[in-house]
Amino acid sequence: MRATSVTVRLLAIAAAAFCLPHSALAAGGPFGIDHKLHYDDSGIWKRRNQNIVYYGTIVSAGAGALWLGDDDELGDTLWRSVDSMVVTAVGTQALKWTFQRERPSQTDSPNQWFKGWHAQSFPSGEVAAITAAVTPIMAHYGGEHPAIYALALLPAYDAVARVKTHGHWQSDVLVGAAIGVGVGLWAEHRKSPWIVSFLPHGVQVGFSKHWD
Repeated sequence: MRATSVTVRLLAIAAAAFCLPHSALAAGGPFGIDHKLHYDDSGIWKRRNQNIVYYGTIVSAGAGALWLGDDDELGDTLWRSVDSMVVTAVGTQALKWTFQRERPSQTDSPNQWFKGWHAQSFPSGEVAAITAAVTPIMAHYGGEHPAIYALALLPAYDAVARVKTHGHWQSDVLVGAAIGVGVGLWAEHRKSPWIVSFLPHGVQVGFSKHWD
């Protein structure tokens, strides 16, 4: 459960960083913390850099799983990350369609829910996906290699960046991260990766074995 603790603490710090300075201002949302920040799409917060982290995480986990295969310890863990990302993507999209919350780029009010299919702010699918990808890795390797917990910085960064660029409200990213942690721990504690059971044996073994 150490991975959960590390991720939650980092995200709590990130949340405090963009919530506390505005505590005197009116806020809303399900936790009473949502407010619009000054738009910042510069430096490390640029949307381009967010995409690098997001797509880089997805591609790294997927490619690593295919290359190493389920017979390899790291490969097995990466397949669990893939499981986690897929389940998380389906779940967060279903929640977006259900709650239909407008993004900060669409409204100044954090209390605009059930506004139609165009409104898909809650929860953050990107933060959820990144968290879902790194949680199985941290849960599996963190006890022996504490430096692995630094992976929690990836969803923490994306959470802050998404709020700064008006892609999401504070509660969107926090709930997204919570979903990612929960699904990631579910995937890590399964007897075997779920998606692997549907794949041919050659893929389960890993493409790297074909070059031996």
